[in-house]
Amino acid sequence: MEHLLQYLWMHRIFPLQILQTTDGTPLEVIDSGLHNTNAGPDFFNAKVKIGQTLWVGNIEVHTISSDWYRHGHDKDRNYDSVILHVTGNDDCQIFRPDGQTIPQFKLNCPSNIRQGYSQLCQLADYPRCHNILSSLSPLRLHSWLETLQIERLEQKTTDICNRVNQCNGSWEDAFFITLSRNLGFGLNGDTFERWAYRLPLRAVDKHRDNLMQIEAIFFGTAGLLKEEIDDTYYKNLQKEYLYLSHKFELADPMEDHLWRRLRIRPNNFCHVRIAQLAALYNKERSLFSCFMEVEQPIDVCKLLDVSTSEYWDTHFSFTHLSPQNKKTWGAGAIQLIMINTLVPFLYAYGKHKGNDSLCEKALEFLTEMKAENNVIIRQWETAGIKIESAADSQALIQLKKEYCDKRKCLHCRFGYEFLKKNALK
Repeated sequence: MEHLLQYLWMHRIFPLQILQTTDGTPLEVIDSGLHNTNAGPDFFNAKVKIGQTLWVGNIEVHTISSDWYRHGHDKDRNYDSVILHVTGNDDCQIFRPDGQTIPQFKLNCPSNIRQGYSQLCQLADYPRCHNILSSLSPLRLHSWLETLQIERLEQKTTDICNRVNQCNGSWEDAFFITLSRNLGFGLNGDTFERWAYRLPLRAVDKHRDNLMQIEAIFFGTAGLLKEEIDDTYYKNLQKEYLYLSHKFELADPMEDHLWRRLRIRPNNFCHVRIAQLAALYNKERSLFSCFMEVEQPIDVCKLLDVSTSEYWDTHFSFTHLSPQNKKTWGAGAIQLIMINTLVPFLYAYGKHKGNDSLCEKALEFLTEMKAENNVIIRQWETAGIKIESAADSQALIQLKKEYCDKRKCLHCRFGYEFLKKNALK
């Protein structure tokens, strides 16, 4: 209920009558303020006129007035600046920490909006606001999608910068870790990231011209060389890893049970992806620099045009044979690498360097690439949204994960349109 009251205050959905405080003093809301989602009062820098006095300060919203004391605001100096308390039930007077009375405004929530909000919260269908989506104007729709697209890139930028910091400022290492994580395609993403952090990349650099030794370190660190398997290639990898682990005093390998194998297509087995990463690392001396220099999507295909060692032409793992074929990057994998690794790094590095052209290139790539095809996107299409590019699909994935799944409908423009439609009934 408190979130709904905040929504009403933010969008100035007030009763159609002269506003007044709980003690009968006339109230005029000139500016409802900036919504604060962090600690402190709910709205900053509001401007209200109470009686003949103009007040500028902060607003706090509660379902009932006594929540002011229940939340300890009467003892918190951060709430000295509250000029008005908005409540759904004024069950008591409230005071600032210095003892001064705070004016209160009782804000009643219209029944049709309350019903609309309850419907949004309780509907099992997804998206829950589907019945109004087809009626939205293209301008309103794409304005929200563009905001969500940037929000998703900013979120990924934060993740990338955190990895750069963990890698002691190395964008090269952070790029490899991010690429590895994204090759886990969700199910093995966390494990791939853990593996990439454990890899002694500076040691690997010393043997970068030898694919067998790169594979030995990659598979050994992943904990995939612990079994006794009667296979010449496998035994050679074990022998190389034993030598290199002693040479570089490598940390103990991961536990192999961390790698998920069920419900994964053979071409996405961790063994295949690790072999492909080894081949790519063997081919390119600076993956990060190479990817940052691409001018068009076709350049990424050229970068990823690498061949694994011949063993993987006939294997999905050390114990699973495959029909004879080269384990190349498929079109779907290349698209996901561009969307989830290349584009976020272009944007993040552009922000880091203050280079707007890199950020613009990232946005252009998303607009030029076709939309992803997954269950989330198909649900939005069924609801009536026309999805034209990867920029749209990324925006809708952000909407699903950060708003729909978290039921933050009151912070979503689609949710706003849904409630507005209910308010007009």
